[in-house]
Amino acid sequence: MAPAALLPLLVAILRLAAAAAPAASSAEAGCGANTTLAGYKADLRMSQHQLRGRVEVLDGCSFRVAGLDLLPGSASARWWRADGTDLDALSRGDAAAADPLDRTFRSESLVFRLLPGLSWPQIPVLAAYDPLTSSLFGFVRLPSSDANASSSDPPSPSPSSSDSGVSAAAAAEAPTMLESCAELSPRFRVRWTLNEANNSVDIGLEAAAGSEYYMAFGWAAPGASQPSVVGADLVVAGFTEDGLPFADDYYVTKYSDCLLRDDDGSAEGVCPDSIYAGRNGDTDSASAAGRLAVNGTRLVYGHRRDGVSFVRFSRPLAPADDKLDVAVNATRNMTVVWAIGLLRPPDSLRPYYLPLVSRGGASSPGTAFAFSKLNLSNAAGGCVGPLDADDKEDQARITAERKTPLVVTVGPALHYPNPPNPGKVLYINKKEAPLLRVERGVPVIFSVEAGHDAPLYITSDPVGGNATSRNTPEVVYAGGAEAEGVPAAPTELVWMPDRNTPDLVYYQSLYDQKMGWKIQVVDGGLSDMYNNSVLLDDQQVTFFWTLTGDSINVAARGEKKSGYLAIGFGSAMVNSYAYVGWVDGNGKGHVKSYWIDGKDGASVHETHENVTHKRCRSENGAIIFEFTRPLNPSCSGKVECKNIIDPTTPLKVIWAMGAQWSTGPLSLKSMHSDTSNRPIRILLLSGLAEAVEDLRPVLAVHGFMMFVAWAILLPGGIMAARYLKHAKGDLWFQAHTYLQYSGIAVMLLGVLFAVAELRGFSFKSRHARIGAVTFTFACVQPINAYLRPHNTENRERSSGNRILWEYLHHFTGRSAAIAGIVALFTGLQHLGHRYGSKNIKGLTCWLILWFLSLALLTAYFEYMAIKRRRDGADGLSGKWVLGNTEEDDTVDLLQSDRVVSKMESNSSPEPKEVQLEPLTR
Repeated sequence: MAPAALLPLLVAILRLAAAAAPAASSAEAGCGANTTLAGYKADLRMSQHQLRGRVEVLDGCSFRVAGLDLLPGSASARWWRADGTDLDALSRGDAAAADPLDRTFRSESLVFRLLPGLSWPQIPVLAAYDPLTSSLFGFVRLPSSDANASSSDPPSPSPSSSDSGVSAAAAAEAPTMLESCAELSPRFRVRWTLNEANNSVDIGLEAAAGSEYYMAFGWAAPGASQPSVVGADLVVAGFTEDGLPFADDYYVTKYSDCLLRDDDGSAEGVCPDSIYAGRNGDTDSASAAGRLAVNGTRLVYGHRRDGVSFVRFSRPLAPADDKLDVAVNATRNMTVVWAIGLLRPPDSLRPYYLPLVSRGGASSPGTAFAFSKLNLSNAAGGCVGPLDADDKEDQARITAERKTPLVVTVGPALHYPNPPNPGKVLYINKKEAPLLRVERGVPVIFSVEAGHDAPLYITSDPVGGNATSRNTPEVVYAGGAEAEGVPAAPTELVWMPDRNTPDLVYYQSLYDQKMGWKIQVVDGGLSDMYNNSVLLDDQQVTFFWTLTGDSINVAARGEKKSGYLAIGFGSAMVNSYAYVGWVDGNGKGHVKSYWIDGKDGASVHETHENVTHKRCRSENGAIIFEFTRPLNPSCSGKVECKNIIDPTTPLKVIWAMGAQWSTGPLSLKSMHSDTSNRPIRILLLSGLAEAVEDLRPVLAVHGFMMFVAWAILLPGGIMAARYLKHAKGDLWFQAHTYLQYSGIAVMLLGVLFAVAELRGFSFKSRHARIGAVTFTFACVQPINAYLRPHNTENRERSSGNRILWEYLHHFTGRSAAIAGIVALFTGLQHLGHRYGSKNIKGLTCWLILWFLSLALLTAYFEYMAIKRRRDGADGLSGKWVLGNTEEDDTVDLLQSDRVVSKMESNSSPEPKEVQLEPLTR
């Protein structure tokens, strides 16, 4: 191209550059126009996804996040601006920066630029937020940057690394942020902030471990030539069964579980400081109380997020108790001891959370223990990136079973796994927003009792609350506005996931967002392998079985994490046959059978039943085991030979869970930490089950009334009719009538009490069926009495109706009496099966003695009646000389003497010719 031709092009370029320069200057001026917040620093408060970092405002349109840790969100996750941190405020907000937060950030320092048109006054809250799932990862609140803001409200940066410590306000605003960090193991870290001015150190323990694990950290006894755990001052932290954090001082006298001696009351092992106070020969109660008072460990904060436990506490450097606590020198290297292991929850014998140190000589899964060197004055940054747990779904899990309804209720959001927390969430089987697992081809039954304002539906949308109202597409698989109910009138929703159902869907409320959680849809499992299943007491264990000929296939699955799972056949663990499944430290599953005759480890005796096809495994910390055994053991002379299962008789099943089990001699550490409160009666043939409940007072009144009616009043009425007819007047008739009607009235009241308590009629039990027959016979009697035909006059032969009536009256009355007696005994038997009462045998013996007494009394009366009839036989021909023209109900038509009298009285009244012969002939 010729130089002359280039001249116009150069001029055009210069003009464009001149025009662009003012625009750029204007943009830069706009970016720096609002720099009131420049230099402001604040720590991010974690909500989930292990978010950590420090936000620093650089200028009017950019900010830096130093030390950014974050597990990845979805592609829509962004830095977000909002008016607050609740769900409504976040949904009204929008993105603050264009950079996605869809990858793992590992302690990175990055600069982010606000979107065009945004400035800091428009961002009261800067959050890491995923709008696709409405999930809040974390946030920081920014002070007002208005130029007209009063001087009394200036931005106040949070403490930096140069500060001597973290203030209480800063700890409350960002409790997961501490200055220094050291990696003790790939899944266990300790964070700390030193505050020498206040003679304290803030420590945060962080571990990718289950909620049933403890975290221990402390200082070894100084001056030892070799590191030793004996004499170490530890803090054991973790979470209670209710999900609440704790951090307590422990002192180590022996590398073993904490044991309390019964002989002298002393303690040894890894025990809380509070146990040692006043023990081990210390008779100075004032000194012991003083040590309790100066327990320096103070819990600050704790949470579980994404399968990671975090507990923050504060402890003094120079403790007041120089016997149980170790003084910490913050300026030199000191030996620290740390451990992770299974936590033993409190029980009736040991009301403390205790670490389980060992497991039969082998380490428990996930257990770790080591020594290290630590200098608190070194601001170590040895932790790179967030902890990433293998199992991030940390909340309760429920597996839906065939024919077993899932009860859906509503409750407060205490540990909702998907922040921001709503005001209320859905509970399934008493568990808060659990992870639900269903199997394709197995019907899922929901019993919806969450209220009229929380109808249930199954959706593809993770937020719920009717996604179409938010202009978001969703697929509804089941439920809707009609799937609502209350406890008094629940609604049943049945959903059948099929092969086209995605692997992940959600159960939600139709009207409110984020009340539910995930449903994992998998292919068939135990529900397909076994014909029957029931939930045992408290819905913590599912029991499966299939009857095959002369054997039974059994499986049990725990619904929460534990070290072992046990089921027992019996009313209580004592005097029961138990089957225990556990996984050892090498990952191998075991199933053993035991006979238990006491409450200590020495009372658990291993048996040698013919148990085959034994399998045991752990799924996300929950134990599942299976086995096959004969219904009737083919042996004799051994205790296990009495473990006979009769499919026609209800089988009582109980369960227990604990932290660990072993094949060797059992001790305190093998005791269960959670157990069923009552057995469940399982009808093996029908697949039905019911709880063995405590005897209800109303049912006790029912039984007493039935005893009064069928063992006192009604038998007394029958005996009055049979043995008092010789008395003058109508005494026998009045006694018979009053006793019978009183007995029927008491019986009706007893029936009403039972029906009211059980909320309806049920004829499933033998006692109920026999009682119905007895009730029918009893109610026929007053109707029969009302229809009684009158006897004939002038001693004429009784009519056929009268004789038929007497036969019917006697038959129904005696049948009712016999059925009533049988109903009393079957009622006691039902009481024993249903409620497991220990007094059933005694009550049955007393009832037998009562009826034997009545039988002896009846025999005596019968003897006296026969004697009276025999004594009056000689004067029978003259009995009717005077005649009797009135109806005579004092004589029974069915008695033999009455028949003879009738024949004599009905002989021909005409005079007969009699030939007299002289006496002298």
